Amino acid sequence: MSEPVAHGLLDTNTVILLPQLDDPSMLPAEPLISTITLAELSVGPLVATTEEQRGARQAHVQQAEADFDALPFDTAAARAFGRVAASLRRAGRKTTARAYDAMIAAVAIANGLPIYTVNPNDFSGIADLDVVAIPHPQTAR
Repeated sequence: MSEPVAHGLLDTNTVILLPQLDDPSMLPAEPLISTITLAELSVGPLVATTEEQRGARQAHVQQAEADFDALPFDTAAARAFGRVAASLRRAGRKTTARAYDAMIAAVAIANGLPIYTVNPNDFSGIADLDVVAIPHPQTAR
């Protein structure tokens, strides 16, 4: 097996499923996340329906904040987002339906990073984005 890519951006679903992944060697040597992923994760505790669920989701947010230095959605990402949105529109997909994914893709493109995801279809139709599919732990068994 070849050496993992040095850097790569994990999407939110992959961050959530990190503890369940069977083969961590499929991840980049230095996984990164974006501030968009932190924003998505921060919604979880606020919409939880039980205290147990709220606590688990809050712990997940705090773990992600502790484990990663998040890449910002900055000016370069904003410019890349325009290209992402145009690519999605040309592919017949609505940007608004996958707005978080589109913004995460823009951060990846702006930083020249591949995106690692358990849901590669979330990123289909986006030009100039290198998508690395990670086997979903619930379907890999």
